Amino acid sequence: MSTRTRIKICGVSRPEDVVAAVDAGADAVGFVFHPGSPRFLTLERAAMLARELPPYVTPVGLFVNATAQPIADAVAAIPNLALQFHGDETAAECAASGRPFLKAARMAPGFDLLDFAHRFSEAQGLLLDAHVEAFGGSGKVFDWSLVPRAVPHRLVLSGGLHAANVGSGILEIRPWAVDVSSGVESSRGVKDAAAIRAFCDAVRDADSRIDASIS
Repeated sequence: MSTRTRIKICGVSRPEDVVAAVDAGADAVGFVFHPGSPRFLTLERAAMLARELPPYVTPVGLFVNATAQPIADAVAAIPNLALQFHGDETAAECAASGRPFLKAARMAPGFDLLDFAHRFSEAQGLLLDAHVEAFGGSGKVFDWSLVPRAVPHRLVLSGGLHAANVGSGILEIRPWAVDVSSGVESSRGVKDAAAIRAFCDAVRDADSRIDASIS
């Protein structure tokens, strides 16, 4: 079986960003519902963009310490929405909607990822991001050596990824998926189609290198 690292383009805000992600072969696109982010979208805007997605490309809603109602509204407006939690949410709060969810782990020295994985055992995956003051989209790379072996979860590598370094991250971590935001932008919050394609091509190149090493 060939290696296939899934790809999520996060923080899309325009129809052309959606088209670029889909055309490049992304598996998911992310809509940011955190008002403190420069990539923040209203629910109406996100629902409009989600309608542009073809089958098998998953919309993902990113929340930070949101109350239950905005999450319920988003799930109602975008029926196939997966959820991604980047704040201080408990496992019970993440699971409350009954929808598949990812939980972000803010990686730093001393952070116990194995304990975190145990506490969020219902998550579909753990998104590994840099520990910064803001939540997501910082463009900062964390120390990949902090990731222990055999984490009992699908891992999504994030944090400062771009076309020039994502291959190294895949070869070192062997994540189930990668997540990029600022690394495919021409300016803050504005995606660049060429950068998206280069990123997706770099992911597939890394997968091919893994397959070649195995065979």
